[in-house]
Amino acid sequence: MSRSYPVSIESVEDAFVSTAPALKVLVVDDSNTIRRSAEIFLKQGGHDVLLADDGFDALAKINDYQPDLVFCDILMPRLDGYQTCAIIKRNSRFADIPVVMLSSKDGVFDKARGRMVGSQEYLTKPFTKDQLLQAVQQFGVHHHHGAE
Repeated sequence: MSRSYPVSIESVEDAFVSTAPALKVLVVDDSNTIRRSAEIFLKQGGHDVLLADDGFDALAKINDYQPDLVFCDILMPRLDGYQTCAIIKRNSRFADIPVVMLSSKDGVFDKARGRMVGSQEYLTKPFTKDQLLQAVQQFGVHHHHGAE
């Protein structure tokens, strides 16, 4: 009997998830582990996932694919998350793409700085699947509808 319970919960979740529009989500992080786990969570949520390992790679992918939402790590070599977000927001073509900052520090200063450069939200790593998908629901869907 105990086996049938998780299955029914999963099928309810799947039915719920499938009603949401599939969004193009870009995950920018220099950690392969974070990229992989974010990709798995987002794909389970039915979304298309793009991955970038630094800010320059992210800007090229945003230019090519125009994602509905960007998750961006703060601490990255060459171009950090704040700089990457600021560049996205300064470009009129991409300024309305929501950016969610990812950081292993849950700091008030980091959150304030993230807002200053135009990010929508701030997730502390390690994040859960629910936190990630909730952020996509909250920010990505608004942008997606706006684009139609």
